Amino acid sequence: MLKRTYCLFFGLFLLTKGINAQTNHSFITPPYLQIGYQPSATSMELLWHSADSIANWEVEYKTAAAGSWQKTARPEATRVAVANVNTHFVYRTLFTGLTAGNSFNYRVLKNKKVVFTAQGKAPKGKGQPYRFVAFGDIGAGTSSAKTLARQAYGVNPDLVVVPGDIVYERGLISEYRTKFWPVYNADTISSEGAPLMRSIPFVAALGNHDGDTRDLNSYPDALAYYSFWDQPLNGLQGTEGGPVVPLIKATAENKKAFETAAGKAYPVMGNFSFNYGNTHWTFIDSDTYVDWTDSTLLKWVANDLKSATDATWKIVVFHHPGFSSSRDHFEQQQMRLLSPVLEAGNVDVVLNGHVHNYQRSFPMHFRPDKKGTLLVGGKDNKTIRGRVVTGKWQLDKTFDGQSQTKANGIIYLVTGAGGQELYNEDQQEDTDSWQKFTYKFISSTHSFTVADVDGNKIIFRQMSEEGKEVDNFTITK
Repeated sequence: MLKRTYCLFFGLFLLTKGINAQTNHSFITPPYLQIGYQPSATSMELLWHSADSIANWEVEYKTAAAGSWQKTARPEATRVAVANVNTHFVYRTLFTGLTAGNSFNYRVLKNKKVVFTAQGKAPKGKGQPYRFVAFGDIGAGTSSAKTLARQAYGVNPDLVVVPGDIVYERGLISEYRTKFWPVYNADTISSEGAPLMRSIPFVAALGNHDGDTRDLNSYPDALAYYSFWDQPLNGLQGTEGGPVVPLIKATAENKKAFETAAGKAYPVMGNFSFNYGNTHWTFIDSDTYVDWTDSTLLKWVANDLKSATDATWKIVVFHHPGFSSSRDHFEQQQMRLLSPVLEAGNVDVVLNGHVHNYQRSFPMHFRPDKKGTLLVGGKDNKTIRGRVVTGKWQLDKTFDGQSQTKANGIIYLVTGAGGQELYNEDQQEDTDSWQKFTYKFISSTHSFTVADVDGNKIIFRQMSEEGKEVDNFTITK
């Protein structure tokens, strides 16, 4: 199947070169697609960033090649006027009436002149097969990150999933501009990246490099996640200083500037869920400032999973893996506390990042002994570093993903080799260093996950930076 999509890749390359390679000064960040605050199979949001606040912006689209252009609602602008970056505006508008799973053409006009054109993919409906790509720890701006962007573009996904650490080092607006947009929303495919986001929606979970920096006096353009991503607003609202949302350190001026830029996304967009195809997706903030012993938070996850009665598959995404064999971050086991809730909710797969390699667990059940031991450190000896959680696991070792494809338990995938420096390369061959729940451990190369979801079957492949398949397995129901 991958061979077929690489052929499609060359066709897409020619098409993209013809309609997207437009050099102009209208945009700080060219248009990119998002699933939106209220996603559906027939709609999609379009965002772009510009310094121009007085231009007459219009967006037109058509769902058939021979069809006529129709206008979206007038684009709305959100002012971003935080210190350290020049004032600019995030524009957004909504495509409606799309045909689920079909391509559509769109163009952006500034003062009646076409300044951008591209082709997008509408979300897949419940009965339609789809392909997603997943890789975490991506916004590093490295040559490996750029190579994986091109590789991901080449397999022609319908959806791209980022399990945290979207951009390094502090989730700043300035870092997005140098390490993220040029790589994943490039005008053409080249050594610098690929034109993914203008055609394919990305969805992302908060990672520590996205959410930990809460000192807006020292870093006033931090927490750009809340300004630049339009994702569902159906999570817990939370209050600052509570179990879900940490306090922000900021002057009244800096706080107001951030809240204006973030709009209604802050803080509720830290946790959210949506349906895509026949899959229910739940995205969770796993940062160490979140208290996963809190019953309100656990209840939200449980209720969210319980509500997905029509979903064939349930996939949960968060940054910090509860089950990892890596020496790096081994002590950050706080998400193990969520395992009983995920198992009760019939979750099939969990996708994580944080650890910069690839790991696959056996299908497993886990029961924590208690609430674990909270770890603190830092200069003030008060900074939460994680939680060690002991307990008992039960592994399904009859599952091989080839001849035996029905899994008894959750499969945990760490797919954090998306571009940042690799972790624990020596452990790949040192199987004695693996935990008993680990089935596969690839740490010598950067890689990304390709998954084909088709009815009661999902085929997973892990593809290396060199284009080689380093793991594959199938799950069926």
